[in-house]
Amino acid sequence: MQFFETTLGNLLREKARSQPDHDFIVYADRDLRFTYGEFDRRVDELAKGLLAIGLKKGDHVGIWATNVPDWNTLLFATARVGMVLVTVNTGYKLHELDYLMNQSDLACLFIIDGFKDSDYISMVYELVPELKTCPRGHLVSERFPFLKSVVYVGQQKHRGFYNMQELLLLGKYTPDTDILRIEASCETGEVVNMQYTSGTTGFPKGVMLTHRNILNNGYGIGENQRLTEKDIVCLPVPLFHCFGLVLGMMAIITHGATAAMLEWFDPLLVLATIQKEKCTAVYGVPTMFIAELNHPMFKMFDLASLRTGIMAGSPCPIEAMRQVIDQMHMSEVTICYGLTESSPVMTQTHCDDSLEVKVETVGRALPGVEVTIRNPETNEECPVGVHGEFCCRGYNSMKGYYKMPEETAKCIDREGWLHSGDLGVRDEAGNFRVTGRIKDMIIRGGENIYPKEIEDFLYTMPGIKDVQVVGIASEKYGEEVGAFIILHPDKNVSEEDIRDFCRGRISRFKIPRYIFFVDAFPLTSSGKIQKYVLREMGVKKVEELGTKT
Repeated sequence: MQFFETTLGNLLREKARSQPDHDFIVYADRDLRFTYGEFDRRVDELAKGLLAIGLKKGDHVGIWATNVPDWNTLLFATARVGMVLVTVNTGYKLHELDYLMNQSDLACLFIIDGFKDSDYISMVYELVPELKTCPRGHLVSERFPFLKSVVYVGQQKHRGFYNMQELLLLGKYTPDTDILRIEASCETGEVVNMQYTSGTTGFPKGVMLTHRNILNNGYGIGENQRLTEKDIVCLPVPLFHCFGLVLGMMAIITHGATAAMLEWFDPLLVLATIQKEKCTAVYGVPTMFIAELNHPMFKMFDLASLRTGIMAGSPCPIEAMRQVIDQMHMSEVTICYGLTESSPVMTQTHCDDSLEVKVETVGRALPGVEVTIRNPETNEECPVGVHGEFCCRGYNSMKGYYKMPEETAKCIDREGWLHSGDLGVRDEAGNFRVTGRIKDMIIRGGENIYPKEIEDFLYTMPGIKDVQVVGIASEKYGEEVGAFIILHPDKNVSEEDIRDFCRGRISRFKIPRYIFFVDAFPLTSSGKIQKYVLREMGVKKVEELGTKT
């Protein structure tokens, strides 16, 4: 495999020189297009604008936005001048944003108006009231000591904010001297992106990913799809997640291909974009593909240009995979497996794998990545057919968790093996299957949810004495969040009271779908809670209620 020992900024410059007039980023719904050359110049302007407002190499810059056109501009601009882009989940609420801004030591935050029922601007004003009194560029926040600026992604003006147009204008009239000096000092092993993933501690951890991590992972992912500069990849998956950023943008730029972007997932817009741009690939979690296939206007669209793509996030039902291959013409669709800490892909199926391999396994190890199944107790490698923990080692292992050395040491052992917490098995052909999880993580429609984070939050609600959160099997989402709750004596709390307490404070996908009030939890002889018994109880209760999960 070809290995990239370069930075995101340098790779973009190379592509801009070799194919300046080739489309890099396209928004079909508004006919907005950037060639590699045009995009490179815009990245330069924004990078100089970042320096002009006082940011410097090594600073952490957050982006809280859907897949707006300048999301990628900021990704490459921060990379070009050695800053770290911190991606913020668009579903975050006040409680989660507060934690991330503090833990990540954000120096600057870029935001849009909001998304769905979340008003980002009002939330930022609530957390940083000093924005209304401090001069721009001279912010002094009591709550966030590192924060110096907030930028609105757009032309509208908000008190205390810069806006994107101002930064681009500042950059346009700033000499290239500083940007070229800083760019020359950037190294491939430096952190370029930080993504937050919830952990068993109950608090999200900032996964530090380097240029080497994500560029090489993206290249390997693209190779398994046989991407070239002729491919046009439809990306309806979020850029704040590795799915959009690495499987998407890094696979695309390393192959000189084109990204057909959507600001957010809409099955009709996906179908329209594929037809209009003659996309050759499309990404999504299984529920996205199912929504596209079942859309009442599906048959009106010509999808014959499709060839490949990626389905990831949760297992795909075999019938859905058949339809994707037959009705969407994606005979070379692939499946990926991994986690944020592994940049994120460890294994992937190949274009020419059989239907059975694509639905029953997660493929083989990417080139340059060692993947083994290891005994969770002894850390010894398990033979073929024996279940154990997924572990990997190679260029793709994260640099670590930000400011959490002990948590990093728990994840990456002394021999360099990154422990996933997932259980699996390897077959004679080298294909891997995921069979369970050591951790109690819930995967709902591709979103990773850690029970302890929700448990710790619910403990703060008056009336709740104890709570245990587990995943309840769901046909639609794979799993739904179920909460088993013990109330304080004489406290009257309803299911809807609990959901009301959650709304606006934690992400919607984390709010328990099922709530069960119990008097006690099932325990082992040593007093440990048996979460697997709770899961079984949850499934049985749902069936008794006649609710289709």
